[in-house]
Amino acid sequence: MTDETAPKTEDFRPEARAPRGFADKRARDLRAEKSILEAVSAVYERYGFEALDTGAFEYADALGKFLPDSDRPNEGVFALQDDDDQWMALRYDLTAPLARFAAQNWETLPKPFRRYAFGPVWRNEKPGPGRFRQFIQCDADTVGSARPEADAEIIAMAVEGLEAAGLPRGAAVLKINNRKLLNGLLTQAGATSEGQKLAVLRAVDKLDRLGVDGVRLLLGEGRLDDSGDFTKGAGLAGKAIDSVLDFVQAGVGGRSATLNNIAKVVAGSAEGDEGLEELAKIDAALTSLGVADDQAIIDPSIVRGLEYYTGAVFEAELLLSTTDEKGNKVTFGSIGGGGRYDDLVARFTGQPVPATGFSFGVSRLAAALRAAGREPASAARGPVVIINFDQAHMGEYFAVAGQLRAAGIPAEVYLGTSGMRPQMKYADRRLSPAAIMLGGDEIAAGTVTIKDLDLGRELASGVADNAAWKAERPGQQTIPRGDLIAAVRKIIGG
Repeated sequence: MTDETAPKTEDFRPEARAPRGFADKRARDLRAEKSILEAVSAVYERYGFEALDTGAFEYADALGKFLPDSDRPNEGVFALQDDDDQWMALRYDLTAPLARFAAQNWETLPKPFRRYAFGPVWRNEKPGPGRFRQFIQCDADTVGSARPEADAEIIAMAVEGLEAAGLPRGAAVLKINNRKLLNGLLTQAGATSEGQKLAVLRAVDKLDRLGVDGVRLLLGEGRLDDSGDFTKGAGLAGKAIDSVLDFVQAGVGGRSATLNNIAKVVAGSAEGDEGLEELAKIDAALTSLGVADDQAIIDPSIVRGLEYYTGAVFEAELLLSTTDEKGNKVTFGSIGGGGRYDDLVARFTGQPVPATGFSFGVSRLAAALRAAGREPASAARGPVVIINFDQAHMGEYFAVAGQLRAAGIPAEVYLGTSGMRPQMKYADRRLSPAAIMLGGDEIAAGTVTIKDLDLGRELASGVADNAAWKAERPGQQTIPRGDLIAAVRKIIGG
């Protein structure tokens, strides 16, 4: 059988699929994220923080606690071997690259070094609902200052940044704790081994879910859950358990009242007293910065990350009621966090370098805003669409598009092959504020017809019930071509 007569195999067609944990984003998502980043970056720059962008890859040994002990470092990170046999990994967060950059350039940097950064990070972890392998973070950090006021400024900036991103006052709160307080408490309670301390942290972290009685069991001998599984406890004695529970429940009232409650539990411990003094200075600075008790509180039950942070730790919690597209309640909880990490830069230099910072997931915050019905208006705005009636008039259509674009208004000419009704449906799907109709009669008369699509959507949703407002915004109008820009700007509100 010759090659010409051999049966031909079908061309291979790969399945169109995105890798698990890597999301495709359309304009709505990208605009929402861009709006958040621009608003938060403006806040960071007002506080005097410098923008910094580091590369996507870092050498694997620079990733600190994420450096695996296997030959191929891909546990938790995406790694590859360079041509010089060194392992590189996509950055896991934005803090490890900052530590490497600060250590590498310390002699030439202004000290303290204040920087903010945003960009994608990658984690080689099992994906799940709301958990991606690639997502965008936005960080602000101060490297080189051990003063508690540096922590306070980061907290104040986080409060202002989240409000600028679209969370009004009362929609989120910054919760503050200090690792030194818990260390002092654990020392007094007789928890000396790292394993026992970690067991205490894990128990306290379940306070919201299990309540005081459940945590009490986990602080002691252990707990049998509803499924019959037994979780071994931290092994603390009765009085020590009472002290831990008193500590985590001390967050009652404002920051000052909470500090007084904590002092009753940890006073007398050298490390606990040091933590109290730091929190008192943070409180005083926050008060001077105008951050009220309802915006940032001291909450001793915040323990996540305390094995990583060396002093103050803070977590941003979303307070808004949120629902998914089907109307089901969704709980977002934490939308950002940070704290003091004085040991990270020292990994490179061998010398202690104090540092503090805050980070939030931009994609997570955008999803939370959408679920709360507070998505930025710019995230749902498409271009003005010029309806294509006749190929012979294409030059006129592009002239109108050029006029709108020159005025700073996004615009496009419909370049498909459908009729007018599908074109209007296309403009509506693009979330266009308006459609421009320019037929032969309008061209001859020097006019244009504008259909207000924003108004149509408002009326369809039942939101616009003000008769005077509707009268001022005709659904469709024919106007002189010279009035086009002013009319469109009135529709888009700009």
